[in-house]
Amino acid sequence: MKTANYKVNGMTCEGCVASITKALEMALAEATVEVQLEGGQIRVFGDHEAALVAETVRAAGFDFGGAQAG
Repeated sequence: MKTANYKVNGMTCEGCVASITKALEMALAEATVEVQLEGGQIRVFGDHEAALVAETVRAAGFDFGGAQAG
């Protein structure tokens, strides 16, 4: 199973986390998503396209910071 980490900027509260989580879960129906406020981290487990993650984060009103190592 593919696992990838991404950075998101602009999250300031748990409401932000909930918004991004909901948007990503809808867009990436076949993957599992974890969003963490601290550090602005997104972890996606399962097959997905990074471009769709970026597009979804931006559509939710946040700044996509790109892929992260580890």
